[in-house]
Amino acid sequence: MFKRLLINLFFPSWKFRKIFPKKFLKNIELVIQNSEKRHNGELVFLVEVKFPIPLVIKKITPRQRAIDLFSKYRVWDTEFNNGVLIYLLLSEKQIEIIADRGISKKIPQKEWDLILERMKTNFKKGYFEKGVILGISEITEILSTHFPPPQNKPNELSDKPIII
Repeated sequence: MFKRLLINLFFPSWKFRKIFPKKFLKNIELVIQNSEKRHNGELVFLVEVKFPIPLVIKKITPRQRAIDLFSKYRVWDTEFNNGVLIYLLLSEKQIEIIADRGISKKIPQKEWDLILERMKTNFKKGYFEKGVILGISEITEILSTHFPPPQNKPNELSDKPIII
């Protein structure tokens, strides 16, 4: 816990803009928009720059935090229970994928875990843009296979990345 506390206390917030410049964030938004044209899912990409210190002290895991944010940002609140949250904790380079119950019925966690591993491999090498785009592309392929897009699909959740 001590190491984790130090990482989140001293992680410089300016690193976010270095890793995620405006152009990259806009690119993520466009990739999500294009993705959602191919399936009946709603993708949300959320970056938390640093883990809140009280949550570190409470020993909340990044997965637990992702589930909490899934609820807070109402990713679960779609007509067909088809939301997917991609959560990145930048300070710890941890990533989670949380899928709503409509999607989880058809796609097992092991599929998400494989995507996560490939994303983490890119992050460890410093290839954040490549890792994020790869992850969204792989999620798109899975969702388009199981959940084809209906005609006139409304966009229920913003495609713009959420930064906290």
